[in-house]
Amino acid sequence: MKQIELLAPAKDKETAVIAIESGADAVYIGSPKFGARQAVGNSLEDIKEVVDYAHKFYVKVHVAINTILTDDELKQAQELIFKLYEIGVDAIIVQDMGIFKLAVDGKLPSIPIHASTQCDNRTLEKAKFFDDMGISRVIFARELSIEQIKDICQNINAEVETFVHGALCVSYSGQCYLSHYIGGRSANRGECAQACRKKYTLVDEEGTIIAKDKYILSLRDFNASKHLKKLIDAGVKSFKIEGRLKDKNYVKNVVAFYRREIDKFAPKTSSGKVFLDFEPDVNKSFNRGFTDYFLDGRKKCFNFETPKAVGEYLGKITKIGKDWFELKAEVSKQDGLYFNNGGCLINKVEDKRIYPNRMHGIAVGVDVYRNYDCDFEKQLENSKTKRRIGVEFTCKDGVLKALDEDKNSVQIPLSANETSKNPEKMRETFIKQMQKTGDSDFYVTGVVAEDLPFMPVGEINELRRTILTQLMAERVKNYTREIQKPLKYVEFSQKALDYKANIHNQTAKSFYEACGCEVCEMSAESGSKPTELMRTKHCLKFAFNMCKSPRKLFLIDEKGKKYPLKFDCKRCEMVLLKP
Repeated sequence: MKQIELLAPAKDKETAVIAIESGADAVYIGSPKFGARQAVGNSLEDIKEVVDYAHKFYVKVHVAINTILTDDELKQAQELIFKLYEIGVDAIIVQDMGIFKLAVDGKLPSIPIHASTQCDNRTLEKAKFFDDMGISRVIFARELSIEQIKDICQNINAEVETFVHGALCVSYSGQCYLSHYIGGRSANRGECAQACRKKYTLVDEEGTIIAKDKYILSLRDFNASKHLKKLIDAGVKSFKIEGRLKDKNYVKNVVAFYRREIDKFAPKTSSGKVFLDFEPDVNKSFNRGFTDYFLDGRKKCFNFETPKAVGEYLGKITKIGKDWFELKAEVSKQDGLYFNNGGCLINKVEDKRIYPNRMHGIAVGVDVYRNYDCDFEKQLENSKTKRRIGVEFTCKDGVLKALDEDKNSVQIPLSANETSKNPEKMRETFIKQMQKTGDSDFYVTGVVAEDLPFMPVGEINELRRTILTQLMAERVKNYTREIQKPLKYVEFSQKALDYKANIHNQTAKSFYEACGCEVCEMSAESGSKPTELMRTKHCLKFAFNMCKSPRKLFLIDEKGKKYPLKFDCKRCEMVLLKP
């Protein structure tokens, strides 16, 4: 059966360790520079610690270098990639074609390269381009349906990675220029100001207001957990959780949840068993309400009322008093509730009465959600969830052997010479002590002991510690990294490229020219003036039941700037144009 990878986000080394302990097969983390989440870069020393910890469990470490780069930055990135390779990183996630050219020209180490979703990977043609080049993995756009994913998987050899959970960019990744246009903060340079999470007013050409001061570009969060089997059958290799800005409790809960779900359908790519001490529930971690986006058709993927956490639905308010209300749900002091585009914190709960810190918006019949579960967060914070590797001990003919679940083995001779006066008692003691792995990275699946000499308990314990240390060293020694096969230039389907190709340095320009393209325009960040600020599958005509309406529509932001909207109905796409 095909193994499936669960790929988890990590903003820092602590979160990376938590992701690994919770069941991730791989983690992706920001490099010191040039990551699409500029706020969460990590030092080489920290990444090295993550690599060393991950490889004990045969977990891979991917490092994001997925922004577009200047000519000077490209040289720095080249040096950085060599350093990442030297410390054992398993793959790099790349957007800039200058890095691809360095790889084709043999100027990078043989580290696997993954084509970032920022490369705008939403067509078979684009996926085949990277596949024909020899890229190890293509990370698909979130907007693809299961059928589209299946079609692409059947026509390429490269591994396929798709997102399954987390925040959604309203624009096709790599094709949003709104943040840069408004304030010079480029999404392609890791500085997105999240203009899509702001309020807008939707009007027609006559000035008629269709929606006023709503978050009409803000999407719910992605949750593809109900589609995992179909995505596996379609050919997906790796399931990616978004969230390099998320805290450790979020990562712990969401990773543990998807570990359980994926295990129902396919074996994992890493080693070890996760010993959970909580019940994972993605509804209890930060979410804006969930959507499966376009996986099996166009649905309501938006929430115009708030860009903030909504959480899990609890029910309707049944009764109110002067400073309290009642709700048919179990809640606790310090829980956070969301309702009527606002919310409250619970100060206390007495019998059925809930006393909030504010009563604004509270009325009988109002739907209430919990966006902060205090007890659950405490449980996550105090969780001792641990990942361990299965090991079997065999003691026979004066030799102790340890065999782990991946068939790594070590053995050491027994030094004891004294014959046991009570062989059965000695055997019971030996088995009992060998099973005490404590806080180590192993758990015992079996102990076979025959013809044991006499050994004091202290000697058995030291024997166990010694052989487990040797076994871990053997595991790490036997860990093998994948190698990026040589890349080559291939013909690109587009023959003329404008700012949407995000060409920000001369090396990237040369790359495309070597692929048969004419570069007509450099990146928006280089000074080109984009006409399209955003292209999205989220369509406001669809959202407001206006698909057949000929009315021209405009978005007005909070500062009064008016953006024309264009609708490509053949592709079912909406385009936000420059004013």
